[in-house]
Amino acid sequence: MKINVKYFAALREAVGTAQEPLDLPPDVATVGGVRALLQARGGVWAEALAPERAVRMACNQVMCGGDTPLVDGAEVAFFPPVTGG
Repeated sequence: MKINVKYFAALREAVGTAQEPLDLPPDVATVGGVRALLQARGGVWAEALAPERAVRMACNQVMCGGDTPLVDGAEVAFFPPVTGG
């Protein structure tokens, strides 16, 4: 399955890219699985997407949780929580 991953704000700065295409292994079928796969890269990826970090996720421009299933061609986005005032 092929998806497109986007990174926003501080996450984009941390990992050094705004987006990337990603070929998923057969055992990765959820948004949370993508996050874990990216964490496994180590270094800045592991730090930026660590489980204890507040990271929002979206699939096809809809906020979602880690258990959201993926389909071929999906867009997955990761971004830090936003505060306003």
